[in-house]
Amino acid sequence: MAEVTLGILAGGRATRLGGVDKAWLQREGLSQVLRLSERFRPQVVEVVVSANRDLQRHAAAGLRAIADREQDIGPMGGIDALAHACTTPWLLTIPVDLVDINDCLLPSLLAAGNAGTGAYAEDDNGAQPLVALWRVADLRRGLASAIASGDYAVQALQARLQMRLVRLPGVRLGNLNTPADLAAAGIDHP
Repeated sequence: MAEVTLGILAGGRATRLGGVDKAWLQREGLSQVLRLSERFRPQVVEVVVSANRDLQRHAAAGLRAIADREQDIGPMGGIDALAHACTTPWLLTIPVDLVDINDCLLPSLLAAGNAGTGAYAEDDNGAQPLVALWRVADLRRGLASAIASGDYAVQALQARLQMRLVRLPGVRLGNLNTPADLAAAGIDHP
């Protein structure tokens, strides 16, 4: 298996949830950030969290957390921070608010991405550009160009990098964006 770092994108503002930090939402007694970290730890070399608040809380939980290097550019800021903190050739990014993860996610992205610059997922709800496997050297170059030009669209960056789309039939990764999403996942809204 390729050397991969897991990058958890947890730096968003969660405005639709009143600003709650999604990283620390509890499902079955475990926070989202720890659930995802533990889920992927056997498959990756390292786990890094892109977070713009509570860095000490992440550290106390045994997680390496870093803040965005570029502020107010959305998910691109988190991807940039993770890419520059990554010490492996590959970076798997996932948003902290994913509800469900398929066992074949990383192997499927690796199989599609190894021949090129990476791959991103599409579930039954459509493209999931933040669920992506990036070749770090290419990502760093692409990010520099995108940020300099003010183009912060993740899918545009993926198109420029010629990343492959990996269809995950029968999979719905889900997101925790609204109180209804939290209720459906069994999470009480804080």
